[in-house]
Amino acid sequence: MNRSILSLIVFLTVALSGSNVLAQGTKEDYNRANNLRELIKGKTPGLTSNPIWIDSTHQAFYCVTTEKGKQFVIADCSQQKKRPAFDHQQLAQQLSASSGVQVDAENLPLTQFSYSIERKRLTFAAYEKGWDLDLSSGKVEENKEFTARLQNGRGYWGKRFKGTQDRKTFSPDSQWVAYIKNYNVYIQRRKGNDKEVQLSFDGSAGEYYDAWMAWSPDSKKLAAMKVRKNEDHTLYLIESSPDEQLQPKLQTRDYLKPGDALPQRTPTLFIVEEKKVMAMPASLVENQYDLSFPAWRKDSRSFTVEYNQRGHQRYQIIEMDAQTGVARVLVNEQSKTFIDYSGKKYRYDVADGKEIIWTSERDGWNHLYLYDGLSGKIKNQITKGEWVVRKVVHVDEKTRQIIFAASGREKGQDPYLIQYYRINFDGTELKALTNENANHDASFSPDHNLLVDQYSRVDLAPVTCIRDAVTGKVLMDLERADIRPLIATGWKMPEVFTSKGRDGETDIWGIIVRPTNFDPDKRYPVIEYIYAGPHSSFVPKSFQTLVPYGAQELAELGFIVVQIDGMGTSNRSKAFHDVCWKNLKDAGFPDRIAWMRAAAKKYPYLDLSRVGVYGTSAGGQSSAGALLFHPEFYKVAVSSCGCHDNRMDKMWWNEQWMGYPIGPHYAESSNVENAYRLQGKLMLIVGELDDNVDPSSTLQVVNALIKANKNFDFLMVPGMGHSSGGDFGEHKRRDYFVKHLLGVEPPAW
Repeated sequence: MNRSILSLIVFLTVALSGSNVLAQGTKEDYNRANNLRELIKGKTPGLTSNPIWIDSTHQAFYCVTTEKGKQFVIADCSQQKKRPAFDHQQLAQQLSASSGVQVDAENLPLTQFSYSIERKRLTFAAYEKGWDLDLSSGKVEENKEFTARLQNGRGYWGKRFKGTQDRKTFSPDSQWVAYIKNYNVYIQRRKGNDKEVQLSFDGSAGEYYDAWMAWSPDSKKLAAMKVRKNEDHTLYLIESSPDEQLQPKLQTRDYLKPGDALPQRTPTLFIVEEKKVMAMPASLVENQYDLSFPAWRKDSRSFTVEYNQRGHQRYQIIEMDAQTGVARVLVNEQSKTFIDYSGKKYRYDVADGKEIIWTSERDGWNHLYLYDGLSGKIKNQITKGEWVVRKVVHVDEKTRQIIFAASGREKGQDPYLIQYYRINFDGTELKALTNENANHDASFSPDHNLLVDQYSRVDLAPVTCIRDAVTGKVLMDLERADIRPLIATGWKMPEVFTSKGRDGETDIWGIIVRPTNFDPDKRYPVIEYIYAGPHSSFVPKSFQTLVPYGAQELAELGFIVVQIDGMGTSNRSKAFHDVCWKNLKDAGFPDRIAWMRAAAKKYPYLDLSRVGVYGTSAGGQSSAGALLFHPEFYKVAVSSCGCHDNRMDKMWWNEQWMGYPIGPHYAESSNVENAYRLQGKLMLIVGELDDNVDPSSTLQVVNALIKANKNFDFLMVPGMGHSSGGDFGEHKRRDYFVKHLLGVEPPAW
């Protein structure tokens, strides 16, 4: 071969290779990503949302998308008819006049509904206020009480219940009032000139009685908590650029971290006529993480508290006899790892506590058990099998049946898909109320005889219907989403993909997101959106026109984006979940890597030599950890608001999975301690006012990386709280992957 021909071949190879690269990460790709949401808007008629049942009727109210926008509908199951819920144009005019905002009748911004036929009123939220629509006159007025509730709901998430000294508690018979004076419990008759009666004498500033007290239903006994207080842990945040002034502001939050001291409470019983005081033995409730407020039996025979021991390996229901003061354990839940009290605990007392329905993972799966509430012994296991109860919907004491949601029971289906069931207390006659191979979201009528069922998958268009809640039979078809206009835009449906995990046996489930201009002849870098928080599972299961967290828009730039639920996350077996125990750095990475390798084997256009990862919060910890603990696989990471060291983050979440007391395992999972391991390209993003995860957690990683002489990128967003970085951060994230995975200089902003 002569040199001129060889030079031509080399030139054409480079040119064609360059053009293929330039076809990804271009300005056109950015424009398509930015315009994607608007492109697909209104292209899926038949999507439903916000279903509610109207009073005690068999009429359902819901919202449905149309070709023009959205419409609010009432479906009458008895008459098999649908009608508009109200005059949309009239409501838009009224709401415009009341709110001062121009309202589009085809896209009414209404949420948080309650609908009363008896009162002829629809209550809803819009423009950060509550509103009432008079269904007779069509008049709209602000519901100031609802507005106040909306405003009050915006408080700091981490605000803990604190004892108070200035509350009065009135007895059910209205004869007595209980209160705190000089840290002790006092009572006084509400009528007459009776002197106040001091019931306790051992209260002090350091160990006081809390004014939140509970009278027995017969008004003869009083339950109170004696509290040994703890020291607060203050989180300091500097708002560098406040809108109203030049100088920075200092903000503070109460923010307990792992290892901090907690208040300790002792339940105390007062028998009023006898002025008798009996305290629960401290040994029964020692080293509390939490102790619930006393709950009296209706017949006043006793009260119960729920005791969560620090470390979350023991959770008990304890009953205190109101005559003898004897305390005993009714339910004793124990685990060698952790009890998922924050995600799986359920309790229902039947017939004033004669029986107790309780959830437990003691057999390796989350199931329901029936306890004898008098003896504390298990009568029977209600649900059983290699599947999990996800939620109890309703307990019917008359029929002795339970309606519940579960996943993993139906063979051949994705084990995360939710189905609904009915079962007897004794575990017999399990009846599936839904069975389509889809993720079901049900809203039950007040009498629990009907349900609105919205079901779909990420790769199956939604269907909405009304079912009989006894037989599961479909009684009325409401809507079927039409995704043909959506597909006509070039939209690509996510693919559900499954492969074996680290053990070669367990199925790991995830999704693959491709760009609208997908070309199987190209090679695509792979980016994983990661969230491995053990409190749930996170891969989308229901249909969405856009996969959340920017995955679809990111794919448009020339990537394949994936989401995976690895071991250590919830909603599978207890063994699957326990992988996270004292080991959050694991984050299911061995399963995720195996899954991506299996996907690349099936689809060679997945280029696993160029793998990126991004995530926020727990996902921020994991995405940075990917480059520290698995640099042989992950090459580029963007980490937002990460809880990089579990000793620096909020107590409840981190002690739930990392345990108590603090040990060397906390340092082993720390991105700060392991920052010296960094390989690849890392961008850290944090909001300066993040009061979910202490921003210092990210800054300590920055400090460690500087000391280790590591190259990295860092963005702190002034005035921003816990987030992925907002629009600016999103743009920076896209640019970072384009530059470091595609090898393309991003287009000018």
